[in-house]
Amino acid sequence: MSLISTMDIVQTLISFFTLLQVVLALGFGNNTKEVISAEKVLIKKLLERYERQGKVGRPVVNTSDSLTVYFGLSLIQILDVDETNQVLKSNIWYHYKWNDILLRWDPKKHDDILFIRVPSSKIWLPDIVLYNFADDRLREQRDALVVVDNNGTILWMPQAILKSSCSFDTLYFPFDQQKCTMKFGSWTYNGNKLNIDFVLQESMDMSDFVHNNEWDVTKNVAQRNVLYYSCCPEPYPDLTFTLSLKRKVAFYTFILVLPCALLSLLTLVIFWVPPESPAKLQLGMSVFVAFFFLLLVLADFTPRAAASIPLIGAYFCLSMVMITMSTVLACIVANMYFRGVRINRAPRWFRYCMVNFVARILCLKDKIVDINTELPSKKNWSSCVVTEQNGRFNDPEIKFAKVRLLDNGLDSKSSLESSESGKDNNVQMDNGRFNYFSKNCGIFDEVREIRDILQRDEERRVKKEERDQYVLEWRVLACIIDRLFFIIYLMVNVVGLIVLFTVKF
Repeated sequence: MSLISTMDIVQTLISFFTLLQVVLALGFGNNTKEVISAEKVLIKKLLERYERQGKVGRPVVNTSDSLTVYFGLSLIQILDVDETNQVLKSNIWYHYKWNDILLRWDPKKHDDILFIRVPSSKIWLPDIVLYNFADDRLREQRDALVVVDNNGTILWMPQAILKSSCSFDTLYFPFDQQKCTMKFGSWTYNGNKLNIDFVLQESMDMSDFVHNNEWDVTKNVAQRNVLYYSCCPEPYPDLTFTLSLKRKVAFYTFILVLPCALLSLLTLVIFWVPPESPAKLQLGMSVFVAFFFLLLVLADFTPRAAASIPLIGAYFCLSMVMITMSTVLACIVANMYFRGVRINRAPRWFRYCMVNFVARILCLKDKIVDINTELPSKKNWSSCVVTEQNGRFNDPEIKFAKVRLLDNGLDSKSSLESSESGKDNNVQMDNGRFNYFSKNCGIFDEVREIRDILQRDEERRVKKEERDQYVLEWRVLACIIDRLFFIIYLMVNVVGLIVLFTVKF
């Protein structure tokens, strides 16, 4: 009896535990079924149907049906304007909207669910791409869920960092305005298969735009274009978004424009420094180096193969040319001033044009030293020492030399006066006494020597006057040319500033 009761107890316990397991299993099963929501069931059902139909191919009933995709952009931020590589980098949000017949359901059968979110990789997506794509990445957008309503209308808004090619014109740098376009369209479908149109407005949405520190957006428009190619008769629509950008000049004003203006004023000072002063050369070379440095700074902000040279760069080069020419002129004048005349006299036509025309136009005619067109002439010494006409010495120099020798070193003026006072006595001198002096005295030999000395001295004096005349001519001409360069340089500066400010405003 005890054995039978023990076995019964064991069987009873086994049955109890088995029943307990069944009850627990049934209880957990009911709880699991309650955790699954109607949204998940709906999503699973729709994706299974999509997987059976396949996501390759347009979601239309008939092949001839056209599917319209509404497309738009939201501009969030302009990240970079690479003028060197001519690339515009921007942060945007895509706006896609189309209808998919495979994602429709009856809300009454699914707890009145009107919207669901599904992964974009599980459904068909339109192949709308950026035509002027300039990025080495294979994909430019992030993954985002697709919002679907019960009618099959899909809203997809992925984020993207776009790099689009843009042609920049740096002619009026840094007061330039650039126009960049982004062209979107289907890569494989024509307009009869996949039509594209604007989702809301014919422009970019800038409600969440973050302003850029360097560029201002002055114009934001978009346009729908339909193109026909010679190879294909079907239309190919596209949406082209255009941004007009204006550069903020606050930074470049202090980096390029203000130093340029100050150096331009400093170059005006160079022309007022006397040409023979060494400070003119030093100041000119310093300003030349400064303009060259600004030109190197400008090169970092402009494309290497730009179709047009910036006006400010041309202004820098022109200023360097003017400074170089002024420095060369100053070198010539300084060489003449410190080392004497090493070149011939200025051509007659050049002197005539500079003095009579240019100097008169520049109102310098009354302020410059008159240039003698005729050089100093040598004095013609008579080869005849004395004439025997009534025993009178006609040449006063000979008389002066004779009286000086006869007076044995007396003052020349007193000797000359005594000779003039004794003029009547000399007239009374007879031929015999004259022959006596001419034969027995060596006065005439000494007079010839004095004549040679005076001739050599006169030649030296004439040469010195010629050299001084040459130097004076070149200095006057250099001053006139320097003032002419000053006027030209001033006019170039004024015209350049007018052009720059006209472009700015």
